[in-house]
Amino acid sequence: MFHTILMITLAVMSISLFVCFIRTVIGPSMPDRIVALDALGINLIGFIGILMIVQETIAYSEVILVISILAFIGTIALSKFIERGVVFDRD
Repeated sequence: MFHTILMITLAVMSISLFVCFIRTVIGPSMPDRIVALDALGINLIGFIGILMIVQETIAYSEVILVISILAFIGTIALSKFIERGVVFDRD
């Protein structure tokens, strides 16, 4: 029963990843693309986490850590670039 729920969750998260990817590619505006990219990162982290549960391993824990750091820094940098036009302030 638990394995079936995990498989259904993986299928739903796969659809969510696909929808987020489409929004990232054809988003009507740059903020929409940034939000979709952030959602894509979060869904990818969840997908890998569930995959770790299914395979009963912790081998992908470093991958989750790196993806979460990159998603966070990428979202902050792109948001700051849209707001101010630069990523790093020289003040």
